[in-house]
Amino acid sequence: MTAAVSPPTAETLAEALRQALAPEVLEVIDESAAHAGHAGANGLGYGTHFRVRIGGPAFASLSRVAAHRLVYDALQPYLAAGLHALAIEIQR
Repeated sequence: MTAAVSPPTAETLAEALRQALAPEVLEVIDESAAHAGHAGANGLGYGTHFRVRIGGPAFASLSRVAAHRLVYDALQPYLAAGLHALAIEIQR
């Protein structure tokens, strides 16, 4: 059974990524307000759509798909907590 997590915020997602991947470059941007009225939006203007810019040794030799999978795996608990869309930019 997975422990409950708080609703997604830029800060909680960044902390989860820091703990799981120890990135050297990390920026998490909440773009939810730009998606108000779209599928998956919660009507609050935050906590559903994020952009992640991330880079570091964990991504050095990975394909794009494998690198994205690392990020999704680290954020998996937040999908059930309302994370709807994630744009990932791997910094090399």
